[in-house]
Amino acid sequence: MTDSSLPPPGRDSLTDDLLWRGLIQDSTGLDELRELLDGADAATFYVGFDPTAPSLHVGHLMQVTMARRLQLAGHRPLLLVGGATGQIGDPKESAERTLNPPEVIAGWVARIREQLAPFVSYTGDNAARLVNNLDWTGEMSVVEFLRDVGKHFPVNKMLAREVVRARLETGISFTEFSYQLLQANDFFELHRRHGCQLQFGGSDQWGNITAGVDYVRRRGAGPVEAFTTPLVTKSDGTKFGKTEGGAVWLDPMLTSPYAFYQFWLNVEDREVDRYLRYFSFRSRDELEELAKATAERPAARLAQRALAEELTTLVHGPEETRQAIAASQALFGRGSLDELAPGTLRAALTEAGLVQLAGELPDVAGLLRDSGLVPSHKEGRRVIAEGGAYVNNNRVAEVDATVSPADLLHGRYLVLRRGKRSFAGVELRE
Repeated sequence: MTDSSLPPPGRDSLTDDLLWRGLIQDSTGLDELRELLDGADAATFYVGFDPTAPSLHVGHLMQVTMARRLQLAGHRPLLLVGGATGQIGDPKESAERTLNPPEVIAGWVARIREQLAPFVSYTGDNAARLVNNLDWTGEMSVVEFLRDVGKHFPVNKMLAREVVRARLETGISFTEFSYQLLQANDFFELHRRHGCQLQFGGSDQWGNITAGVDYVRRRGAGPVEAFTTPLVTKSDGTKFGKTEGGAVWLDPMLTSPYAFYQFWLNVEDREVDRYLRYFSFRSRDELEELAKATAERPAARLAQRALAEELTTLVHGPEETRQAIAASQALFGRGSLDELAPGTLRAALTEAGLVQLAGELPDVAGLLRDSGLVPSHKEGRRVIAEGGAYVNNNRVAEVDATVSPADLLHGRYLVLRRGKRSFAGVELRE
């Protein structure tokens, strides 16, 4: 895979670059990993994604971008979508998972396979390949599973896994207890079928991953290696990728490109350097220069803008990124609202607060009240009188001002702003 728009992984070896970025937390052996990643021959690796929802979310970006990073360095990706393991569910510490119907999971598998496609190349000497573990697990009988897989797993080691220990008091089903065996068998099958030498995943998967390494070796295959990436959290330790509205999805129908862009633009200063190292494909020199420029001009939020632009382009493409940037500027009066596509404008106003009105619209003071920008009609008139009210970025001069159908953007939207930074939207319903 070659991509002239992206710089090389770093000025050091691939392993050195991953270590500098903080992307390797655990490994089966750093020397062995270095030999595999930095050697002359391309390695075949795999990373898995279970279909537990109709879309991947930003919590998956660590693994998605790692797969892209390794392929750019010349290695061959196997992207596994768990049509089988997704029907079982990796044990959670809190409670038993809800099992989704197989037909629902099959639909999610198809959608996730489509989402993974833009991140890697399916052509060239190190072309990526999408695989589904239902292809080999679904063919296996219960007796075959117990004889060929189960006999290689000491129960005492399985019980020692942290998440299993946590669930012993509240109860854990044999279904979830067996998940580790299915994932371990995936590594063996991918090694047997495709010569896979390496698996990686999040650090919460270390127990499952090492079980797979041990299983491959117990079956007389190998050598194989593995490593984990750190779990991405916010600086306060809370879960990454969650907002008041829920998860930040990669599917544009679930999280708009504008909202996706804003998520990264609003990253806190103390987190942005770490996220850039994790997710950006800029070189080490570029990231260090960006960190220096950001420290000199923190109000410009250069690092956040660079992160938001790069990741939105990677996930949604350059045109959606351009629209997101244009919307971000236009809503605060630094660009033209007329140039925004209807979908982008609505997404941006939804994030800010979009009120839907029907029939004859009230005057501007009433619109400010109905949108929540002011608490009352009287306060709306006061804001207008003081010169602090805007409709579609035009200052409202008269306290009794109204809007006409000609003022509606795309025939249905109004952008209201109070002062420089508080804005909301109005949508006229038919």
